[in-house]
Order: sequence, then structure tokens, then C-alpha cells
Amino acid sequence: MEKYDVTQPVQLKKGIYKLNDERNFDYQLNRVINWDGGRIEDVQPVAAKIKTSADWKRELIALGDVAISENRVQNAIAYYRMSEFFMYDGDPDKKAYYEKATKLFYEYYADYFEGENPRIKKLSVPYENVKLPVMHVVPNGKSRGTILLHGGNDSYFEEFLFTVLYLQEQGFEVYMFEGPGQGGVMRLQGMHFTHEWEKPVKAVLDFFNLTDVTIIGISLGGYLAPRAAAFDKRITKVVAWSVFPCFQDVIVGMQKPAVQKMFHLFMKLHARPLINFVFGKKAKKEPVIDWGLKHGCYAYEAKDAYDYARKLKLYDLEPVADKITQDMLIVGANQDHFIDYTLVGREINMLKNVKSLTFRLFTDKEDARNHCNVGNGKIVLDEICGWIERINAKNA
Repeated sequence: MEKYDVTQPVQLKKGIYKLNDERNFDYQLNRVINWDGGRIEDVQPVAAKIKTSADWKRELIALGDVAISENRVQNAIAYYRMSEFFMYDGDPDKKAYYEKATKLFYEYYADYFEGENPRIKKLSVPYENVKLPVMHVVPNGKSRGTILLHGGNDSYFEEFLFTVLYLQEQGFEVYMFEGPGQGGVMRLQGMHFTHEWEKPVKAVLDFFNLTDVTIIGISLGGYLAPRAAAFDKRITKVVAWSVFPCFQDVIVGMQKPAVQKMFHLFMKLHARPLINFVFGKKAKKEPVIDWGLKHGCYAYEAKDAYDYARKLKLYDLEPVADKITQDMLIVGANQDHFIDYTLVGREINMLKNVKSLTFRLFTDKEDARNHCNVGNGKIVLDEICGWIERINAKNA
């Protein structure tokens, strides 16, 4: 098998493509290309065929098979990994394709991880009854600071390889970790999500004896990272790479006002059968709801839609927001299909004791309008690096 040429500088992809009429399929296909190593010329011809989760699985696996047959390993990793995205708990292919993509990843990018002095050290941190995987990089010259990086609701940590390398090239020491509910910690070790993210973060900070850390949480990490910072002052700067005041509000906020009112009434009445009925009907019509519920029940160990909705209320910043006393940056996107960025007003009002608060909204004019600014990751990373530098200068 060919290996990736690790001597070339990191290239972060840019661009937003209209690929599918359903917004979540469209977004995830853009993610396949921009974050995971896919190619527009592969994805575009099959994109319109994807109407259901089963279509997604079939088409992505087929793209992976073609890529492998043509020795395009980087592309195959993207397609196999993301084929698993819309497979659900109980599908034996879910774990099989996760393992296939991960094995290919470490073979193809081996030169980053192997040798006497590898560019990336892959380590693991004991946490409860599992091991949290960690990628660690140090910059060549003087360090501009230490970053602790993690993903969110459906990320896996190999996806952020080039994010880690880019931050290293900008002069930062980076620890990227995968926590409960994510990637292999969930799929292979069986540990579900916890809203108490300060616990895995503490394990990582303790293990490496870290202080004066900037934590960056991506997507749901926009809740998880600030939550950890509320309890651990070794974190001195917080980057929420997504507006995320409360998970339940984010999910329900995607619905029409009448549905939102009905939801809150049914939850107040503990009307489990009604909640399950309403969201069951919506899941049949809307693939994004179908995926959200099935992935949610899997990753959060929920029995049904009602139980999942109840658990999501735990992922609420408000009860701990007054304990966040660090400098904080919130990053939004003006056409995020998951999160209404105007929720940032509520989040700002919660954060009464932060040292400083910066909100940066990225837009369609910057190719960064979508969730986690997948169309232009570089512009966000440059903004974060500049913000860290400004905060360090202010606090010097």
C-alpha cells in the first residue's frame, strides 16, 4: 500500500458544494470531501441517488471499493469511515467498516506516527474502565501555547488529523483526545457519552500534568469544553467551536414553533408515548430526525425518543455558566442546519463571569456558512490562533 507523503505541508480544503436536496446528507457529503479526504469528482455523480440511510451506506461503500481498487487509499478511508455514519446500532457492518477505515488510516498515514521521533505521538489515557486515545504534537520552534482539542456528538478523532498538524505548524503544542461517546471509545470500548465532560478532561490534564491550556471543543464540544472549563481552572482559555447553550434546545429549535410548544408541554407532562409518536412520525419523513434519534439512542444509551430528549437536557450550560471565569471565544456559522446561531444571545447572557467574551460569526461569503464551518476550516483555525495570541498579550 502507498503511504501518505508526510513531507508536504498541510493543505486544508475549502469550498461548499450543492450535492443533495436533503440538508443533512448535503452537509455530510461536504464533510466527506473537506474533512475526511474524499473527492468531489467521486461524490458528485452519486450524491443525488442518496435519499435514505440505506442509500448512503450503499453508495459510500461502493465509492470506497472503487477507490481501493484504484489504490486511492486516502479517498477509500473517507468513504468507508463515513459509510458507517448512517449505519445504526445493531448493523454488524457498523463496527466492521469503522475498523476497516481506522486500520487503513493508520497504515496510510503511518509515517506520521512511526519511527524513533514521530511527528505525532499516539498515546492513551486510563479513564474509568477504558483508555482515551490521544494524539500529541509539539511545534518545531518556540511554543505559542498548549491546546487541548476534542470533537462532539458524532466525531472520531482521526478526522482531525490535519487540524492537529495545522495547529502544530502555527506553533502550538496540541493534545487531541477522543472521549466517551465518540469514535472508538464508543464503538470498540463501549463507553457512552457523559455530560460531565470535566471528568475525562481532568484525566487527560492529570496524565500529562498540563496547566495554562486552551481547550477547543468542536460541534457539541461547544457545550462540552466550556462545561469542563467551569470545573478546571488549569484551562485558561475556552474556544466553543459552535454555539451550544443547551443540546435539547438546539435539537428542538430545528422544529416549527408549534412543534416546539407541543414538545415542551409533552415533556412537562412526562408524556412518553406522545413524544415517541410525534418524533417517530417525523423520523419517517425527515432523514435528519431519523439519524438524530437512532444515533442519539446509540451514543447516549437512551431507550427511545423520550429518554433521549430527557438526557439531552443534561447538556445544558446554564447550571454551570456562572463558574466559567476564563477568556472565551464562541464560533458560529450563519447557515448552520443544526444550530440556529441566534441562540448565541442566550449563551452570552448566561456567561456573566467570563474574563472576556468574543463571538465570531462566519458566513457564506467566506465559504464558512455550514456547521463547524466545514467549507473553510482554515479561516476558523487562523481566527482561533490570532485570538489566543491576543488574549496572551492582554494577560501578559
